[in-house]
Amino acid sequence: MIASVHGRVAALGPDGAVVEVGGVGLAVSCSPGTLARLRVGDEARLATSLVVREDSLTLYGFSDDDERGLFELLQTANGVGPKLAQTILGVYPPREIRRAIATSDHATLVKVPGIGRKGAEKIVIELRDRIGAIDGDAIGGLSELAGVTAIAPWKDQVLHALAGLGFSGKEAAEAIDTVAADSGDNPEVAVILRRTIQLLGRTR
Repeated sequence: MIASVHGRVAALGPDGAVVEVGGVGLAVSCSPGTLARLRVGDEARLATSLVVREDSLTLYGFSDDDERGLFELLQTANGVGPKLAQTILGVYPPREIRRAIATSDHATLVKVPGIGRKGAEKIVIELRDRIGAIDGDAIGGLSELAGVTAIAPWKDQVLHALAGLGFSGKEAAEAIDTVAADSGDNPEVAVILRRTIQLLGRTR
C-alpha cells in the first residue's frame, strides 16, 4: 500500500492533484478541502490510500493520517465505497463524522449527498462501536454542526481551491454565486467547484 506521497504539486484540478515523486507524476484524488491546502509548485505531503479495482488503480489523498484512517474505516460499512467515503470527508471534518456516528445522529449524515436515511442507519449500526473515542468538544461544542450550518464553510473551500488554480478572489466569488444560485442551501462542494471552473473557463 502507498501510505503517503511527498513531492512538488505539479497540477491541481477539481477532483485531484498531480504530485511529482522521484520524477513520476502521481495522480491523487482529493476532496475540495484537501485541494484548498495545496498550491502548484509547493512541496506537499499527502496521506494516501490506494484503492484497487479490476479495471483501475486510484490513489486517494488526505491532509493527514487521521483522515486517511477514517476514509478506510468508512468503507467497511455496507454500501460505502471510496467515492462516498471521500464525499463524507469533503462535507464534514473527521471529529464531526465520529460525533455523528457515535451519537446516532442520522440527521447529520443524511446531509451528505448519496446517503439516505437507511444508509445513515447502516453506517451508525456498523461503525458505532468501531469509531473510536471522541472528546467532549466533539459532543458538546460541535453540536451546532448537526444543523444546516454544518457545511457552511463550503464556499470558503471552493474559494481556496480556485485560488490555488490561479483565479482571483473577485472573479471566483462571482462565479460561485452564479453557479450556486439554484443549488439550495447545502450544495455539494465538489459539484460547485467543477461547475465554477467550467464557468470561469468559458468567461476567460
